[in-house]
Amino acid sequence: MKTVICFGEALIDFLNTGHESVDSLALQDYRQYPGGAPANAAVAVAKLGGLANFAGQVGKDMFGAFLIEALQRYNVDTQYVLLHTSAKTALAFIKLDKTGDRSFSFYRENTADLLFGEHQVDENWFNNKPLFHFCSNTLTTNEIAKCTAYAVSRAQYHGALISFDVNLRHNLWQNNQANINQVNTLVHRAHMVKFSRGEIEYLAAGDIDNYITNCFNQACQLLIITDGEHDIEFHTKAVKGIIQPPTVTVVDTTAGGDAFIGGLLYGLSHFNQPLDVLKDHKIIARLIEWAAACGAHAVTKPGAFPALPVQGDLPSFKQLIRDIESNK
Repeated sequence: MKTVICFGEALIDFLNTGHESVDSLALQDYRQYPGGAPANAAVAVAKLGGLANFAGQVGKDMFGAFLIEALQRYNVDTQYVLLHTSAKTALAFIKLDKTGDRSFSFYRENTADLLFGEHQVDENWFNNKPLFHFCSNTLTTNEIAKCTAYAVSRAQYHGALISFDVNLRHNLWQNNQANINQVNTLVHRAHMVKFSRGEIEYLAAGDIDNYITNCFNQACQLLIITDGEHDIEFHTKAVKGIIQPPTVTVVDTTAGGDAFIGGLLYGLSHFNQPLDVLKDHKIIARLIEWAAACGAHAVTKPGAFPALPVQGDLPSFKQLIRDIESNK
C-alpha cells in the first residue's frame, strides 16, 4: 500500500451547535472540532486503514497542540507537522442552515499554515512515490502559493501521483474572489482534480467543454465534478462517466468532499501504479462509487474528523478489490 501525503492547512472548526441559549441574541454555542480540508483528507485515509501523512504548520499554542493530538489519535503520521513559535493556528467559525449547508468566517491572517516556506518542503515526503494531495487554500497568498507550486514540482520530479481538490473558499482570497489563473495553473499540473459543479463553472468561465479539453492537454488524467446530492460526473481522456451517490439525511456537509477524496485516495493507494489506474475508466468508476459512499456517510454526522467513516460503515472494500481483480 502506498502512502498518501496531504499538504496544507490544519485548523480549528468552531461549529455552531444550533442550541438555543437563554438569550439567543447575546450567546450562541460553538463546539471545537479539528479540521482543514487536507487534514480531513489525511484522517479520511487513515480511518479507512491507509497510510496517511499530514504536512503543514500550526501555531505553538493550545489549538496547534489539539490538532496534532487529534491527527495522531486517528493514526495520521505527523512527523512533517511543524510548529511556528509566534504565528497562531488558523480558526474557522461555521454556521449550519436547516439543510446542513455551511457558511464560514475565517480567522487566518498571517497564521502558521500560511507561513510554511519552500525551504520547509522535505524531500523525504516523496520517498517511494506517494500520492500527493493538496487543496486551493494554500494558494490564497503569494508566499504560500509559491510554496505549494514548489511542493508540486518536487512531487512531479519524484514520480508521485498528484491530487488536487479545488475546494474554493472565495472569502480567503483578496477581494473575496479566487484567482482563476493561479488555481488553473495548479489544476493543469495535477493528475487528478476534484471540482464542485460551481467551482468548475467559475474556473472555466462558462466554457466547461473547452476547459476539460484543455486540462487533458496538460498533466490531467482524471477530472471529477461533484454536485451535492446530485450525480457525480467524471472524465478521463477517453470517456465520460456518471455515478449516482447514495441518498442520506444530511446533518453537516463539512467533511463530505474530504471523505470522498480521502476514500478515492485510499482506494488508489492499493495499486502499485496508481497513475495507470487513472486511465482505466472501469476501475475508476468502481472506486468513485465507493468514495461516494464515504462522502455520504460523513455528511450524516457533525464535524470533520469524527464524521469520517471507518471500514465498518461502508460496503466491503476487500470485495470491491476482488471484483476489480476478477474483471481484469
